[in-house]
Amino acid sequence: MRTLRSILKHYIHPPLSRMYYRLAGGVRFSGTYASWEDARAHSMGYDSPEILDRVKQAMLRVKSGEAVYERDSVLFDKPQYSWPIIAWLLWIAALKDNRLNLVDYGGSLGTTYYQTRRFLSHLRECRWNIVEQRSFVEAGQLHFADDRLRFHESLDACLKQDHPDALLLSSVLQYLPRPHDFLEDIIRRGFEFILLDRTPFILTGNDRLTVQKVPASVYPASYPAWILNFDRFHARMMSDYELVADYESTDTANIPVVFKGLIYRRRQHA
Repeated sequence: MRTLRSILKHYIHPPLSRMYYRLAGGVRFSGTYASWEDARAHSMGYDSPEILDRVKQAMLRVKSGEAVYERDSVLFDKPQYSWPIIAWLLWIAALKDNRLNLVDYGGSLGTTYYQTRRFLSHLRECRWNIVEQRSFVEAGQLHFADDRLRFHESLDACLKQDHPDALLLSSVLQYLPRPHDFLEDIIRRGFEFILLDRTPFILTGNDRLTVQKVPASVYPASYPAWILNFDRFHARMMSDYELVADYESTDTANIPVVFKGLIYRRRQHA
């Protein structure tokens, strides 16, 4: 899931974090592996209890208002917004009678929710459902869940309780063991909108399974990561969806990849 990204956003000043990655050549990918198990054996993984504890402590400070926006704390020196995501969420809400109901898959303890909530406060209704690992769900339900923010261990568990219009995949698709199977599953489920943010793609060649390494000066961690071929991914999406908008983020890497954000809307005949 996306837990390491949460740590970087909440424990490193954005300019400092960007400086580390710039000096290290951007996001660092290493090796090419034949299987997820092989890549996992050559990485540290991202299910450490320490990761959960650090994310929880940081998010509690965000929730309380002593970090990120209000007090310019050590977690952030200024707000970091994904303006395309904010615009897309507001557009979806406008189409839905000023209501927003979405699934944030791999959403940690509410990273994107807390970044965007000030722009969603005027909505008649906001239902933000996070699907995460069990340990994160337990922490989320205990410390962060409210009438807007909910936590679930699976899509099935979420869809038993709610009927979201949109699915948000923010820097998460690349960390799933079988991303193409996952895409088939979410397409079958019929979400009207699918949003992706900060997802790495290659423009030529086959999908590549690699290991992403975080600079030790930022956080000592590494984990398997897919870099999907964009044309193959996009062609599959376009069979059932239409592309509403896309953009390229400013993320860089040590190999030729492009980080994209995309929003798809389900075709009426699909």
